[in-house]
Amino acid sequence: MAEPLHWWSAHDLVAAIRARQVSCVEVMRAHLERIAEVNPRVNAIVTLLPEEEALRMARQADRAVASGGPLGALHGLPFAVKDLMDTAGMRTTYWSPIYAEHVPAADALLVERLRAAGALVIGKTNTPEWGAGSHTFNPVFGPTLNPYDLTRTCGGSSGGAAVALATGMVPLADGSDLGGSLRNPAAFCSVVGLRPSPGRVPSGTIHDAFDPHPVLGPMARSPRDAGLLLSVIAGPDRRSPIALDDDPAPFADVRARALSGLRVAWSATADGLPVDPEILAALARARERLAGAGAEVVDREPDLSGADEVFETFRALGMVGALADEVDARPHLVKETVRGNVAEGLALTPRRIARAAALRTALYRRTAALLAEHDVLALPVTQVPPFDVREEYPTRIAGVALEGYIAWMRSCSRISATTLPAISVPAGFTDGGLPVGLQLVGAPRGERALLEIAAAVADLLGAAARRPQL
Repeated sequence: MAEPLHWWSAHDLVAAIRARQVSCVEVMRAHLERIAEVNPRVNAIVTLLPEEEALRMARQADRAVASGGPLGALHGLPFAVKDLMDTAGMRTTYWSPIYAEHVPAADALLVERLRAAGALVIGKTNTPEWGAGSHTFNPVFGPTLNPYDLTRTCGGSSGGAAVALATGMVPLADGSDLGGSLRNPAAFCSVVGLRPSPGRVPSGTIHDAFDPHPVLGPMARSPRDAGLLLSVIAGPDRRSPIALDDDPAPFADVRARALSGLRVAWSATADGLPVDPEILAALARARERLAGAGAEVVDREPDLSGADEVFETFRALGMVGALADEVDARPHLVKETVRGNVAEGLALTPRRIARAAALRTALYRRTAALLAEHDVLALPVTQVPPFDVREEYPTRIAGVALEGYIAWMRSCSRISATTLPAISVPAGFTDGGLPVGLQLVGAPRGERALLEIAAAVADLLGAAARRPQL
């Protein structure tokens, strides 16, 4: 291949390592050189192993290849883990000044699976404080910048992961998603982010392991590579009471399905939300191309009534479980918006929680019924293009005032409330060159079909081929 190794797909890198066409050391050097070249400009990887230690791991991986023994699905691939996930012996801060020097003794479940699959964990990617909000800035490491425009946000909370992918610093990345934390940064950085079904990727959380709203998932530069990572991090585990039992191996071989005859329900506004005209224009062009490729695209605004109440109620409740003790102990070290979220959770009544649960049930059934009539629901990932990195969050969209710091994320959070799988696919660019993502929502537990559709859409639109020019 003529391209530098740091732009090779994860599939191609793994195949070349197995065939001994490239060594793990060569792959590691290529990515370390790329990190040294671009990371100082974007601040995506905030903790990095010393070069010699990373190369020592790569040499060990090469010895495993030479031995002829079985190799993991990600053998020899450099990997930087989101800094919300514990990594044994490597600083994990949760992007809070409270844990600025915290070094866990054990790996998170997801990290265990990455290492078992042969991934070489070399660092950590940036995220907002406690992962709250879809704009990656924090008091420990500062902001991560959008590689398509260094004055803009990269989104969040998996913002460092998205930027590391978009700039060729890593071939794969992990993310987490409550209200859009995989999908928003993927859209802002022209990469792929999959929010799986609850339980598809098990979590070893010490908080509410039954909660269907916060999920872990893969990020990549293509749906096919996202499937490869999903095949590693998915699958049952006794620590997760909602883990799905399906064999994840088939996700490793995602094939694009035919677009001809694909039934697409097209929602321009996610049930009436304000959307920036630049987003609408870019997605209208994507819609035309889908229809031109033979997809049966019909305008269909889903009934997402109650979704905002569902999401915001259960998000506030989750904040109590995760962060109330931190707020009580050190309120001055927790950002104001998070303190407000905890206060909202503490003010919830049993009646309000019960109402949100009933609304969630009805919402799930309505949206699942829509997905029984259509192969996929398509709608905006974000309601705005990447905004000024100095702004904490947008306060107006298309002239409509917003009431809080997560209101601009509702095109994603409404889908989170349905608990259905969703993926962000690079769809195009604004006239000013900022990335725009298309959100595709699949049927319950339908990640395989969703990845196949996403692969076909990504191939058709070709937006991922336009790389940032740092």
